[in-house]
Amino acid sequence: MTTTTVALIGANGHGRWHRRRIAEIEAAGGVRLAGLADVRPLETDPPVPAGVPVFSDHRELLARTGPDVVVICTPPHTHLPIALDAIAAGCDLLLEKPPVASLAAHHTLTASLTAAGRVCQVGFQALGSAAWRQFRDALPTLGALGGITATASWQRDDVYYARSPWAGRRSVAGRPVIDGALINPLAHAVMQALAGARAAGAGRPRQLVAERYRVRPIEVEDTAFARITFDSGLHLVVAVTLAGEDFVAGEIAARGTAGRAVLEYPTDRVLLPGDDEMRTVAGRADLLTNLVEHRTAGTPLLVPLQATADFTAVLEALTLPGVPAPHLLDDAAVLVEGPKRTIPGVNDLLRKVVETMALPSEMGVPWAAAPFTQRLPVT
Repeated sequence: MTTTTVALIGANGHGRWHRRRIAEIEAAGGVRLAGLADVRPLETDPPVPAGVPVFSDHRELLARTGPDVVVICTPPHTHLPIALDAIAAGCDLLLEKPPVASLAAHHTLTASLTAAGRVCQVGFQALGSAAWRQFRDALPTLGALGGITATASWQRDDVYYARSPWAGRRSVAGRPVIDGALINPLAHAVMQALAGARAAGAGRPRQLVAERYRVRPIEVEDTAFARITFDSGLHLVVAVTLAGEDFVAGEIAARGTAGRAVLEYPTDRVLLPGDDEMRTVAGRADLLTNLVEHRTAGTPLLVPLQATADFTAVLEALTLPGVPAPHLLDDAAVLVEGPKRTIPGVNDLLRKVVETMALPSEMGVPWAAAPFTQRLPVT
């Protein structure tokens, strides 16, 4: 059997995780690493395998190595042109999240894939977990749903926002950068909740009402509250922060007339009707392995590009011209400890938002700003 050749574009930063994962799959005989590319010199952990070529230009990598599959782990605003180059070179894609910056780009990428007979898997890896499948399959047993929620409380300091020239930026050289909490670091929470709503038969997301905040002078939000309404009338409420107190890994919850289900997506723990406490569900399918199995045996993709259209619609609604910049909280609302900035009481607020489905401004939170409302583009 012919071994699938894989190349990685964007081999530093999070790309180092992909280098390790490709090495594990290669050791098991599943793929062969054809080459690596990055605009910066490669970090040496993990070491570059002997004989593997390294390029500073992804187009040279594509021309000289001719890989079957390309993993793209570059800054989000560079995804589309690199993906189109890889498709033109005859490659299937594993594209990191968020996949593209607009529905127009989503449609362009879809059309290119279709014309070339190629496929694209998107790196929302939590959608490959057995815990997600149990949560999804439990949704019809909950009765009429009263809502779906997503919450997470992380902490990111000044060093995080100095990690790259595009960190914390709204755009670079006229291109949207999409580095806000909702659509980059906590994108998995948004995607997992949207997938839950779609699995519950809610239809398409139609309206977004959002409040976005920042605790330092960046251009994007580090704290956000959003209510998304679907065709069925179902509400999805997201409450997340990167200026948190106690760590909350990431929880998706659905409540209905017959019960409640909770998924802690980063740890693959669930609480389903009949459970007394959260339990771990082992098993998470690797997205690259799944893509290779799709190529070789026709196995369905776990996260095909079309499954992320709702996410891209929300992303676009947050980045359209005219959308107000996130509200900068004043010193009275922020605790500053060296490079770390925290919103006192934010964890309690996150819980109240997901319990009541009300946004901070609707609760009369003193530092809350007026929300903005946006019709979501049709996917």
